[in-house]
Amino acid sequence: MQAALTALLLGSAFAACTAASPVIAQGRFTGAELSSASRDGPWPMSAFTPPRHARPPSNRFEGRLELGAPFTRAEFHTLRDRFGNNAGAGDAATRLPYFNFAFLQTGDALIPLERGAITSSSAYEFVLEAGRVWDEPGDRGFTRAGIPFALEERNENCMHHGVLTFAFRSDGAISLVAYQIASETCAYFHFDAWGYAQAHYVRTMLSGREGIVRRYRREVARRMPVRPITALALRYHGVDPERFASASEVQPQDLTVYGVVADGVHYVSGCNTRRGAYPFCDALDLPSYSTAKSLAAGLAVMRLAMTYPRITDTRIVDYVPECAAANSWENVTVGNALDMATGHFNSRTSMVDEYADDVIPFYDAEAHAAKIAFSCTHYPRQAAAGELWVYHTTDTYVLGAALAGFYRDRHGIQADMFRGVLGPIWHELALSPSAYVTRRTYDAVRQPFMGYGMTLLRDDVAKFANFLNVDHGRVRGRQLVDARMLDDALHRQASHAAFPAPTDDLVYKNGFWAWNAQQTLGCRTPSWSSLMLGYGGIVIALFPNGVSYYYFSDGDSFKWKKAAIEANRIRPMCQ
Repeated sequence: MQAALTALLLGSAFAACTAASPVIAQGRFTGAELSSASRDGPWPMSAFTPPRHARPPSNRFEGRLELGAPFTRAEFHTLRDRFGNNAGAGDAATRLPYFNFAFLQTGDALIPLERGAITSSSAYEFVLEAGRVWDEPGDRGFTRAGIPFALEERNENCMHHGVLTFAFRSDGAISLVAYQIASETCAYFHFDAWGYAQAHYVRTMLSGREGIVRRYRREVARRMPVRPITALALRYHGVDPERFASASEVQPQDLTVYGVVADGVHYVSGCNTRRGAYPFCDALDLPSYSTAKSLAAGLAVMRLAMTYPRITDTRIVDYVPECAAANSWENVTVGNALDMATGHFNSRTSMVDEYADDVIPFYDAEAHAAKIAFSCTHYPRQAAAGELWVYHTTDTYVLGAALAGFYRDRHGIQADMFRGVLGPIWHELALSPSAYVTRRTYDAVRQPFMGYGMTLLRDDVAKFANFLNVDHGRVRGRQLVDARMLDDALHRQASHAAFPAPTDDLVYKNGFWAWNAQQTLGCRTPSWSSLMLGYGGIVIALFPNGVSYYYFSDGDSFKWKKAAIEANRIRPMCQ
């Protein structure tokens, strides 16, 4: 109550200072509007970002930002709801969850101390990224802030992309906070939301500030060089940028972001929303979904294989007692689980098991005990291990549990496999702090999902692509993952046999898909591209000419042939 009253009084102070402020630019908030919630939404996304005439910030923000009721002029419009999320989540889907987070300003950047999904009891959880601070003419001593965020569905990987803005002074005075969500990467639940919230700025010196600033500056400095996607036509004669993420392959309204990585440059699209361009495209949080089967599960095994060359022969039952008790996993190895060839399934038809209603309890379960019990016992053994590929996220979960046990057995009961095995790779690649955070079970075990649940920025995606496709698992000449396993995964060894998938010349090995472009490109011999695919319409394609292409969408489209044809114009892919 006291916090809300203080916020209301401070908001009034901002109104008193800025009530006479003119409308600076069409679509932008005036100071009076931010203090009084007098302007209805939805608003153009340009209202949340610095204008062209912005000045350096004259105030400094360091402390906690708390948002709370009452929410004013709050609106929530459901656009797509396949599975009843709106009704199931109740009020949690129609307003922001509780917000009380620390931020640190350096220059014109406003850095959240917590990055990646922030666990809470709400049906939706915040993911925060670094925003901007600036001064605007007419704000009379106040500084504006814009912060990008995402709402991620609890225990899932759906992302709803938002942004908020407010005005503040170094002495703690603060306006209301205006927020808006107008895009997502979520195949089954789309909504628009906007409104104002009371705010309270608690000033405090934050411990470890020098390290926070140093890590942020390193992250920004080591981002790949970025150019607009249209610059492909200038760099590579005859290449048509519009054939990447072509409307005939992925609908524009379903598209979050796409890009091409070629010769060390990251060519990027914009990030469109239903209210204009997202103002913090570099900080747009993207869900991994099943690309994590490659980036988390696949790379974890390849990393462990550097020290333990026979890791793929390790038996699941030696580290997963729940599978040992099922009496059907005795011959299944880590390599079998990575290949999704455990021999356990209901239907061998592609994706039937994965999308069946009876798998819902696995995804809904929040504790490791329930997830691993389902994964070990739900599907009967119907084939010998290593004989048949059947796509199961549950197999990847079993793999993650086995790797966690294997790692703890060698590094201590408190050792965390995800950070201990993958963290060194992430560090060498200078990935964002959000990439270090993955979905885990909500219990003391905190088991990483491994098959989905990572958070990525587009720079992370580009770095992963170059690391695998160009640098062959090396950073500055140092091999970070097993080269043979990576070559097998990317289908670079002609003699290697992968598991055939039933459609579109696809095969699967070591957590990666591969696609034969021979027919599409008219090659005389097979031309294999490696693929990482994620639920809803996520594609990361590693073409054999060193060009990589990705898009994140949510219209259930998985198409890349036109992009492959265009990438072939950058550099031929036929051998």
